[in-house]
Amino acid sequence: MSAAPPSLHAGLDAPEEADLYKCVHCGFCLQACPTYVETGLETESPRGRIALMKAVNEGRIEITPGVVRHWDLCIQCRACEVACPSGVPYGRLIEAAMSQAESRRGQGVAARLLSDLSFKRILPNQRRLTLFAGLLRAYQRSGAQRIVRGSRLLPRRLAELEASLPRVQPRFFRPGGIAAPARGETRARVSLLSGCVMPLVHGPEMSAVVRVLARNGCEVETPKAQVCCGAINSHVGDLETARRLARRNIDAFNTDRIDAIVTASAGCGTRMKEYGHLLRNDPDYAERAEAFGRMVKDVHEVLASLPLDPPRAELRRTVTYQDSCHLANTQGVRSQPRELLKSIPGVRFVELPNASMCCGGGGSYTITERDMSLRVLDSKTAAAAATGADVLATANPGCLMQLEYGVRRAGLSMEVLYVTDLLDEAYRAEDG
Repeated sequence: MSAAPPSLHAGLDAPEEADLYKCVHCGFCLQACPTYVETGLETESPRGRIALMKAVNEGRIEITPGVVRHWDLCIQCRACEVACPSGVPYGRLIEAAMSQAESRRGQGVAARLLSDLSFKRILPNQRRLTLFAGLLRAYQRSGAQRIVRGSRLLPRRLAELEASLPRVQPRFFRPGGIAAPARGETRARVSLLSGCVMPLVHGPEMSAVVRVLARNGCEVETPKAQVCCGAINSHVGDLETARRLARRNIDAFNTDRIDAIVTASAGCGTRMKEYGHLLRNDPDYAERAEAFGRMVKDVHEVLASLPLDPPRAELRRTVTYQDSCHLANTQGVRSQPRELLKSIPGVRFVELPNASMCCGGGGSYTITERDMSLRVLDSKTAAAAATGADVLATANPGCLMQLEYGVRRAGLSMEVLYVTDLLDEAYRAEDG
């Protein structure tokens, strides 16, 4: 008798059957899914991917590289959760499926070693990640990048990836202690997650977040012991590393003396708000993780609820806004960024058509699924160009880097900025 096929419904990280069978295959998710919109293929839709999970769970098919390929092509934007009338927690399902499939991707030895090095050795270790960012900065500023690009020796795909590299800033943002005292009366005490990539690639932008919070009466601290939130590891199915990072962050943030844990990255905010589910089976951390998640607030949530002390200086800008998927779809933060932008005198706000459709960034997705990532990005860039805006605002580092490349790729004269960048610019103009 042959061995039973590997079931998804087995082990710690299997999709929960009650969640799996909530999907009634109604199809409301289809037009919300960027990969279905681009391909028109059922297997590249949420309900198609869930159908594969069910088939594996029931033993009708095995977890083959072909099956995993369809799950891998999911950007994990979770727009389907908003569209679903049955309340299917698709994010939990795809995360669990990716974890179960991690060892069945059909990668060669070299690819597996590179994946382990990137996601288990460098990304979770801020010192190594900082060293890597420093080397990238040296490559960009020494003239080596110009020589490499001028040589045209890189293979087409590698050259295209190299062209999309973000510009590493001269200064990194480094956590540790009180980043800024509240300006004026203290209205809140908050701890800021600096994250892993954002402080290295967008150091000045992180400093702008601190200034904006302080300007609105927040005492801001940045715990030195904090680490990566674990979101990117979760997306690729490495939930064990994500749990390890979650435990370290729960230990690092002193929640007894603050009002909120603030994130300036939509993806980080979602991961941290969902620590309770991630550590639900950990007897030492389950309760603490739930409490921790309830304290996490996106920076736009915090500023809007204080409420914001609006800037008085004018910015003559036409601004449109791209909803970062994990901010709009999982945290329900949609109106607040728009309200903050409209509070800036002189800003003319133009709504972006299909603003909630993913830009194709998806963390490491823009590298691992380059072709689909660019197809989705080109659609988004065309929509942004149609607005006539000179600024495209967003709320997540992955989105910002992806959209910056999209703007360059399309030859548009459009800045891509965080909402907090614009607020900071207005406040600094106000102060002279």
